[in-house]
Amino acid sequence: MTVAERIIAERRASVDEARAVFDDAAPADPDFMIGTWRGAELRTGHPMDGVLDASGWWGKQFVDTETVHPLLFPTADGRALWALDPKRIWFGLLTSPVRPSPEGRDLSRLVSVGRRLVETRRPRARLRTTRFRGVDTATMIYDAHPINDVFRRVDDDTVIGWMDLRGSPAPYFFSLHRDSSLPVVAGTR
Repeated sequence: MTVAERIIAERRASVDEARAVFDDAAPADPDFMIGTWRGAELRTGHPMDGVLDASGWWGKQFVDTETVHPLLFPTADGRALWALDPKRIWFGLLTSPVRPSPEGRDLSRLVSVGRRLVETRRPRARLRTTRFRGVDTATMIYDAHPINDVFRRVDDDTVIGWMDLRGSPAPYFFSLHRDSSLPVVAGTR
């Protein structure tokens, strides 16, 4: 098992391990990213560790380079996915030095109950090629926040992502695995 396979399977790594895997992985072309992807956090000790898991985050969808849904969540019955509008979330909390830990909490019910307030059918990000750490690779650019998710290809169905968030004290890593098992339902706005 390679280091990349191990840290993705364990969903845990040191920052140095995750950075080395990211740097060693091949660039991802925007066309490669088209599809629906199941996400998982790579816990490295980052202040955001556990936030996505606790929220019930499922993954991302790249319809084309202009139509990206960065935050997908399962419907209450688990048979489909819906897109959350990141503009309705205060991302400043993610870089705040004072915030409660999400460890051991299940905030997915709160997200589900608030669905009507935060759901969208409109794309809330774009996909471009950017140069990051000296390599041209696919990058998801959020419309409403100073966040770029930069992707490197681990294999034909897996990428490692580096969330480049202005003001973040350290890199935040996650993985995506191609998964079209659930349909994405249209939101209300």
